[in-house]
Amino acid sequence: MKIYVAIPALNELEYLPETMAALAKQQVDYCFEVLVCVNQPDSWWTDGEHLQICENNQKTIEWLRKQHYSFDLQIIDKSSKGNGWDDKNFGVGWARKTMWDLIMLFADDDDIIVNMDADTTFESGYLQSLAHNFKEHPQQTAVSVPYYHLYTGNEQIDRAMFRYEIYMRNCLLNLYRIKSPYSFTAIGSAIAVSVKAARKIGGITPMKSGEDFYLLQKLRKMAPINNWNDCKVFPATRYSDRVFFGTGPALIKGSQGNWSSYPIYHYSLFDKVKETYDLIDTLYEQDIDTEFTDFLKEVFKTDDLWGPLRKNAKDLPHFRNSFHEKADGLRILQFLKSKQEALQLSDEECLFENFPLIDPVGYTHFIYEDFQFATATHEQLQALRQRLFDVELMKRFSAAPWR
Repeated sequence: MKIYVAIPALNELEYLPETMAALAKQQVDYCFEVLVCVNQPDSWWTDGEHLQICENNQKTIEWLRKQHYSFDLQIIDKSSKGNGWDDKNFGVGWARKTMWDLIMLFADDDDIIVNMDADTTFESGYLQSLAHNFKEHPQQTAVSVPYYHLYTGNEQIDRAMFRYEIYMRNCLLNLYRIKSPYSFTAIGSAIAVSVKAARKIGGITPMKSGEDFYLLQKLRKMAPINNWNDCKVFPATRYSDRVFFGTGPALIKGSQGNWSSYPIYHYSLFDKVKETYDLIDTLYEQDIDTEFTDFLKEVFKTDDLWGPLRKNAKDLPHFRNSFHEKADGLRILQFLKSKQEALQLSDEECLFENFPLIDPVGYTHFIYEDFQFATATHEQLQALRQRLFDVELMKRFSAAPWR
């Protein structure tokens, strides 16, 4: 087994050295190689607005070339004049795809690709933990690694980070609660995949944003995803507008008081999805309308959602698989977004009405009187984030597919 670490880098000279230092400290019994794709569109050299990023990328390449590590380092230059992306195909998705495609040319099926970002740190046993994870459970295709954003000491951005994590962990815990096959959180720097699985799904679809979500969704349609690993990753807490959605843009908008794109979804919306889950076996025989199926009919522009699936499924288990491929993680998220506003509930009301369901043991300790995200203390927000993280870790461990 060999481990390939794939790192996209755009304007990352400030952060990448810490990530590389964490890699240099890895105590691992397996050979590993690091690929860094330094990238940006070629047109940025001449548009004036992005020249600083191009220069930062060149300094990053120069810095990398001067380093000496015990592991192999491959620098992929998609930044120098004439080497950058064209104006149609660029972004983090293309950087990841470029590295994955190169790895898949030479790697063995039992090798591992570790997705990483240029601003992420981890413990010295991180790569060893992943190698052990795949070695012990060779049937698994992918690991979605537990994550924990680091403090910055800047109260404004830390508060936004707490709120963003509460949004994500609330969503995941409710997906676990309804036993959704799409119970995972897509963090680009917290994903490891077997090369065999990467080949089966045809590698990464190069989205400009959200390529990590679509990657995990493709992998989940092939086999269950393991959400447990002994070591976690620590993504940087920082503002970033290089992608359209995700942590960086969320923190920017959140620090300005705008959380409309990241609401605390109410438990009742997840229950509506579960209502349809509970009817899957019946849907194999006949149509039954639910709020979720009505939504799917609108999305797919058809009144016959299940007829083609019944026709092509040779038995009930195959129909169940086809159902979940159609009503996938993207459709669930779209459903939640489409229905949340109509509830006319605040994020605070949703969170504390959810709490008894997602944390039936400890929720009473985290119900704060007159709580508002905007005025909550730093300590209250951190306590909420920490409790949801602790509950999530227990769920991740107990729901691992090999348990």
